[in-house]
Amino acid sequence: MMQPYFAHASAIIDEGCEIGKGTKIWHFSHIMPHCKIGQNCNIGQNVVVSPGVVLGDNVKVQNNVSIYTGVTCEDDVFLGPSMVFTNVINPRSAINRKNQYSKTIVKKGATIGANATIVCGIEIGKFAFIGAGAVVTKSVSDYALVMGNPARQSGWMSEYGHKLIFGKDGTAICPESNDTYRLQNGLVAKDQ
Repeated sequence: MMQPYFAHASAIIDEGCEIGKGTKIWHFSHIMPHCKIGQNCNIGQNVVVSPGVVLGDNVKVQNNVSIYTGVTCEDDVFLGPSMVFTNVINPRSAINRKNQYSKTIVKKGATIGANATIVCGIEIGKFAFIGAGAVVTKSVSDYALVMGNPARQSGWMSEYGHKLIFGKDGTAICPESNDTYRLQNGLVAKDQ
């Protein structure tokens, strides 16, 4: 029986993985045991997906990304080139801390830019946008734009990836989708 996904001949896929229909796994990537990868994902070259990682549907993982045990990415997440997650807050070579892995959740539609570092034990909100090279050390709100080292919020982003400019009435309109967003009590939500 043919597998429902594509894996380049140089990719390594360990036993016990679940990989969804239409997913593509490219050159020199390693999918370690017991990972769950959804449908229509794209795993770029030289990616490591550690044991037990969960990726939802339509997750795009660019080249040279490391996704370590404890990470869950929901649907439609974008992981930029060479970004990395951590899973231990205080690693030491001589001390085994596998029982201390912290969980990190990346919510639906979030983007993490190239060369960003996501320190473990936090949540990246839905449709949040992490700028290239950012070092994220605390949880990020839905629709938030964060940049820098350490990452600090510098604005809000629409679901289409446009910076939102809020008027005095607390609303903003995405220039591409024309969806309306509201800023209330320091949080953003899209009108339904």
